[in-house]
Amino acid sequence: MKKTALYSLTLLLLLSACVSKKEKENTLSFSGAFALYPLVIKWAEVYKEKNPEVRFNISAGGAGKGMADALAGTVDLGMFSREITQAEKDKGVWWVGLCKDAVFPTISAKHPYLEQLKQRGLTQSEFKAIFIDGTITNWNEILKNIEPLQLQVYTRSDACGAAGTWAKYLSGKQEDLKGVGIHGDPGLAEAVGKDETGIGYNNTAFIYDINTGKKHPGIEVVPIDLNKNGQIDPEEDFYEEFDNALKAIADRVYPSPPARELYFVAKGKPEKQATLDFIKWTLTSGQDYVKSAGYVPISDTKLKNYLKQVN
Repeated sequence: MKKTALYSLTLLLLLSACVSKKEKENTLSFSGAFALYPLVIKWAEVYKEKNPEVRFNISAGGAGKGMADALAGTVDLGMFSREITQAEKDKGVWWVGLCKDAVFPTISAKHPYLEQLKQRGLTQSEFKAIFIDGTITNWNEILKNIEPLQLQVYTRSDACGAAGTWAKYLSGKQEDLKGVGIHGDPGLAEAVGKDETGIGYNNTAFIYDINTGKKHPGIEVVPIDLNKNGQIDPEEDFYEEFDNALKAIADRVYPSPPARELYFVAKGKPEKQATLDFIKWTLTSGQDYVKSAGYVPISDTKLKNYLKQVN
């Protein structure tokens, strides 16, 4: 009797170990960029419909966390949203590009001079004077003949691709950006939206509603005066509708940076088959969902080259 009970217990433990191992092999974990988070959520939902045995753990915490977690091996894939540095390459990072989006400068929809700013825009050098140099601190230094209105700058407190990409456009690094530090894309959008004197920056997915194509209530975009002529010309005026903004990114009318490619990263090429299978799917069938999720596809040539890295 005792032998039978012992045998049953041993068998149960072996079966549990097999189940646990299988679950681990079929569980995919992600952390990182807020910019890529909505698309990965969409991909996971679709992929799971045909692959119900696969489980997903997905968390956003900024591109810096995604890279750190990937290099430490605590997640299967990091979500990453800025150019990969040589230092990161030296640490053995492996990556594949997935799609494109952009960082846009943002202000509150309650800004008292919103319409003037949308008609005038700001040049790259003016944004640099606000975010990097700190030499523009009042809105009346940009808009003439208005009452003094202190300008409040907001930036990201977490290591993130949005900040790094926006800073690179302004010839700096994230640590050079001035302003009140706010964690995460949603938090930064909320802070800017509530402060009528504020200015910040956000990834497109946190500015626009992909269902309506309109900007989320409370947030507006400061147009970039690309040709520096003191006004926003028709070819520079593409921010009202999300489709037009995405087209400007795709056509490279909107500069890169702050447009950028988005990546999965790992410490060396992933070995887990479930991870490789999912990456292959994102680079092939998964691309069908890129536009509808509010992102810009990358070229077929790039996709094929990334697919070769997986295969």
